[in-house]
Amino acid sequence: MPTVTQQSEGRGVLIVGVGGLGVPAAMAAVRAGVPRVGLIDPDPVELSNLHRQVIYGVSDIGTPKVIAAERRLSEANAQIKIETHHHELNPANARSIIESYDFTIDATDNPVTKFLINDTCVALGRPFAYGGVLGMTGQTMTVLPGRTACLRCLFEEPPDENEIASCRDAGIIGPIAGAIGEAQAAEAIRFLRGAMPALAGIMLTYDANGIGRIRLTPITARPGCECDAARSTLTSGAERRGAP
Repeated sequence: MPTVTQQSEGRGVLIVGVGGLGVPAAMAAVRAGVPRVGLIDPDPVELSNLHRQVIYGVSDIGTPKVIAAERRLSEANAQIKIETHHHELNPANARSIIESYDFTIDATDNPVTKFLINDTCVALGRPFAYGGVLGMTGQTMTVLPGRTACLRCLFEEPPDENEIASCRDAGIIGPIAGAIGEAQAAEAIRFLRGAMPALAGIMLTYDANGIGRIRLTPITARPGCECDAARSTLTSGAERRGAP
């Protein structure tokens, strides 16, 4: 199978967050030969990261995650251009950073940042893969702005601080995050190869409680959402029916 490099020279993927989701996503992107991989994360490697963020080792503790990850990824494939952003994604820099890449992977555990990614990508018309993990369950969905449902079609506003605290207390399981991160990277790779992402407008849920289970749920664009995907869906349907 041809690599992304062979088919789309110079194209890039931005990974927001280089932790439980971002590490496997970055490793998959590098294995596939994505020409440019951008990593953005403000945090250093901590001892508590090592059991689920397999790219890091004890010697990396205290090193910015983006720097430690860049070193390991470059060792795996020296032809890939790894670009590091050692700071948070925020309203002041989100547009300039996201618009310089073709596809964004939401690998952050911060709900406010997830909505920032959503809103910026919708405004720019840039596709992205949402991802989230809570305990033994993980989810991912690809958003094609103006064509498929966005994050605000599901949740109009970010959760409040009490909900965020409860989610952090629940924690995440490393292999679940790994599976979701790999799925997000696969969506980015499909897009860069010129194919339709398999999860465009479809939420993949992996529930590892009991017997492992995968569920695919089509997500309908919400009328009135600023992404305007609902209008696009209605227009496409009318055209297929031959409506005036």
